[in-house]
Amino acid sequence: MQLAGFGTATVHEAAGGIGLVDAEFRQIVPGSRAAGPARIAYCGQNDNRAVHEIMAHVQPGDVLILTMPEPTPVALFGELMAVQAYARKVAAVLVDAAVRDIEELKSIGLPVWARFIRIRGTTKNLTLGIDVPVTVAGTYIHPGDAIILDSDGVVAIPASDINQVIAASKIRVTKEAEHRIRMEAGELSFDIYGYRK
Repeated sequence: MQLAGFGTATVHEAAGGIGLVDAEFRQIVPGSRAAGPARIAYCGQNDNRAVHEIMAHVQPGDVLILTMPEPTPVALFGELMAVQAYARKVAAVLVDAAVRDIEELKSIGLPVWARFIRIRGTTKNLTLGIDVPVTVAGTYIHPGDAIILDSDGVVAIPASDINQVIAASKIRVTKEAEHRIRMEAGELSFDIYGYRK
């Protein structure tokens, strides 16, 4: 997805400041970035049955969203789930809970972001929903929304706004490149942005 190339900060600003998934998610594979349509597993509390179930529904390029009613430090995702997701060409995984098997996840190379790292396991009894709307860190995410992830964080853009945000991101990137050239030549941002009155 083209939005990955812009980065979360640019997309967030270009979208008018909407869509920030406002929590500190750990980037498990350093330097990774990704974007794609949301594919959502809504898990029972401290239960990852839905994570197993969602694997039958994923498509190449999807971003898996794994969440539950309350984000607690239990491991919804680990090595074997990552092997499955990688084999199905998932673009990335956002875990609103914990992950484990960190060295193995790094070795697999699948981009993963998680709220916690913890070895505590789950039950496997209850799926609350597959591809249902959820709220993650205060942001409403609908299946198919664009999810952008990088070293700076996570942004969710409604599917209906994607083309508009891509266009606005292109304009922002072009403008910032012009500003960078001027700053490298010695100009000050205070003047470039017209703050000196």
